[in-house]
Amino acid sequence: MARRCLYKVEKRYVVADARAGGPAPERGGAGDDGPKTLDLSHLRVRTEARQEWSEMFANAWRIERDFFFSTKMNGVDWPAVRAQYEKLLPLVGSRTDLNYLIGELIGELSNSHTYVGGGDELPAERRVSSAWIGADFALDGASGRYRLARIYPGDNTREYYRPPLGVPGLQVREGDYLLAVDDVELKAPTDPYSLLVGKLDGTVKLSVSDAPDGKRRDLVVQPVRTELPLREKEWIDHNRAVVERLSGGRIGYVYLSDMYAVGMDQFIRQFYPQMDKQALLVDERWNGGGFIDQIVLERLRRVLVGMSVNRTHAPTALPQQLLNGPKVCLMNAYSGSDGDLFPFYFRKYGLGPLIGTRTWGGVRGIRGDWGLLDGGYITVPESAIYDLDSQWAIENHGVDPDMVVDDAPSDWESGHDVQLEAGVNYLLDVLKKAPPVLPPSPPLLPAYPPGVSGSPSPSSPSSPSTSPSS
Repeated sequence: MARRCLYKVEKRYVVADARAGGPAPERGGAGDDGPKTLDLSHLRVRTEARQEWSEMFANAWRIERDFFFSTKMNGVDWPAVRAQYEKLLPLVGSRTDLNYLIGELIGELSNSHTYVGGGDELPAERRVSSAWIGADFALDGASGRYRLARIYPGDNTREYYRPPLGVPGLQVREGDYLLAVDDVELKAPTDPYSLLVGKLDGTVKLSVSDAPDGKRRDLVVQPVRTELPLREKEWIDHNRAVVERLSGGRIGYVYLSDMYAVGMDQFIRQFYPQMDKQALLVDERWNGGGFIDQIVLERLRRVLVGMSVNRTHAPTALPQQLLNGPKVCLMNAYSGSDGDLFPFYFRKYGLGPLIGTRTWGGVRGIRGDWGLLDGGYITVPESAIYDLDSQWAIENHGVDPDMVVDDAPSDWESGHDVQLEAGVNYLLDVLKKAPPVLPPSPPLLPAYPPGVSGSPSPSSPSSPSTSPSS
């Protein structure tokens, strides 16, 4: 009978008494009889890298063989592929080389979502990150000082969009001059970002002024790791304003940057405040994919089946939370994975046309990583999409638009988003031909129409009964 048991708590291994009535692990490790954490600080293991690389190469090949969605391996002679690439194993000189070789191996499947990464490596060189304050700089040539030409407002209610310079009460505005960072003077030719290197982990003191030689104000700000969310939100807000202006307020605009948590949050915050619009433009260009397409599509598919009204004659659509009007979807070559599936089913459900360029074309899905011996990983596409005609769909081709509208750098340079404008013009044309109108409520009538059981008889007295028994 075992006297000791070994169990793992997070990254610790603990030895405890296994006998009935022994010291309970949850009571701590005090004394000689309590559970004890194994000291592994001196543990060393000798590994033979080339043997491990050979094992991981073979295991990556086997995992794909056993779990890839197609037992036909997309028509590839899988044993022959292994033999072809296995000849190169003696030339592998590092773990990075092995990842490259495995990547070429599984790439022979010509399938999306076949990734490889990680594994044992020499300690990576520590990178020093730069801090970001959510602003664009402009050089004042006369003084050599930098102005805050644009401050990105972000959204203080959400950490993902937190703006370093948008904190309430912070005395800074666009056009102010940034004169120093942590008391280090900033003046051309010094790059303003060079003074923010290594400042990410704490607060930063910014000295600003209304003029190059004006009175200074010191601000303490918490920088962010990346400005991408701030700039993306600014772009979304700009697009919504453009759609609002071009359509006279008749068309709503929703942007989805992915089909994960961020995209779900974007849909909820953008869609519901715009349900009073007559039409909707859904923009999923540069969508990074995910898994929420059917959740969003289910809401967009709602069909008007009835109306309700109250005594103030304020009509309400049934089902509620419905945008009853034409819709379009914008997409481009960077709409991928679930960003492929969304426009594919958007059209299948008859929600509206697709405008832009053909999507990425990768929809054979994965469920996560498959681990290798040293902590590296590969992925295995385990499911594939086909249509109701029993034909494989989307993979290695993408979703074709109904209206091909390609954007050129010159369009962006001139301030025109031609795809966005095409979507607005299409919806305006549809609204001109057939504007959506909610049916008005009927006129108010007595509770029971004449002749219906329970209604007052025309010959009955209008006053209450005065019979002797009353």
